[in-house]
Amino acid sequence: MKVLITGGTGFLGTALYPELAKKHSVSLLGRSKPKYDAVHFDIDFISGHDLSNCLRGVDVVIHCAARAHVMSEYSDDPLSDYRKVNVVGTKNLAKQAASMGVKRFIYISSIKVNGERTHNNSQYNENSPKLPEDAYGKSKMEAEDCLEELSKSLGLEVVIIRPPLIYGPNVKGNFLRLLSLAKRKLPLPFGIIDNKRSMIYIGNLVDFVCKCVEHSKAANQTFLITDGNDLSIASLLSKMRKSNNCRPLLFPVPKVVFEVAGKLAGKSDVAARLVGNLRVNSSKANELLDWEPPFSVDEGVRSSVKWFNEK
Repeated sequence: MKVLITGGTGFLGTALYPELAKKHSVSLLGRSKPKYDAVHFDIDFISGHDLSNCLRGVDVVIHCAARAHVMSEYSDDPLSDYRKVNVVGTKNLAKQAASMGVKRFIYISSIKVNGERTHNNSQYNENSPKLPEDAYGKSKMEAEDCLEELSKSLGLEVVIIRPPLIYGPNVKGNFLRLLSLAKRKLPLPFGIIDNKRSMIYIGNLVDFVCKCVEHSKAANQTFLITDGNDLSIASLLSKMRKSNNCRPLLFPVPKVVFEVAGKLAGKSDVAARLVGNLRVNSSKANELLDWEPPFSVDEGVRSSVKWFNEK
């Protein structure tokens, strides 16, 4: 099959390309020069520019490109900033894809469509209500809704994937900061934080996307996926330090201290991600597509630490 990856030079796109290229003809749509010797298009899909050259003959589009951050934290209307790329851009791309005969459109969404946290032992699944809390999550939800309508009106097969935090080589953001903390070998105050958070290793996400390219039962489905092993912040840091041949060095500080400190610093969202729960049930992917993550959490963390230490 012929596959087009948008955001083909980003975190996920760069990892997807070599795996898909083993079996398919793959081209990339992205603004920067690709790492690989691949057919590459630098075209603005947001503004409705003609995409016929990069969509001609394509069977499957994997839409990874998105705005995950506003250009300025002081934006007067951050939701509008997100919508320009994540909603309007996605709609333009999907409509042109359908008109060019693309059969399947795989959309990389986010667990933020469901929300920021789960409580007690609850888990998000595909039937959980959509309750996004921030502008990014709202824009991804609106893009999903738009794609579902286009699927009905244009006959385009749409697959929606909502991953939680994605980690692995080339990761950025909070996980990268944790890798840095773990390497410093300083005592950290997470010894009794027993929260549970779902994540997905980049290799597992790549494997699942490849499954969705080919599996007939993936058509017009939404999937929540994880590594299948939820971790506390204490467990995650312990695994990172074990990969660095270091003792955990975690001392106990009550959860409430983080919550109060977060409020005082205006960083309640950061504190919630550190000590709160966000659990995801990926049994639908396991049962409908017979998918199991090929990499364990330990393998994913070791791979991440190795990359960080070598970069």
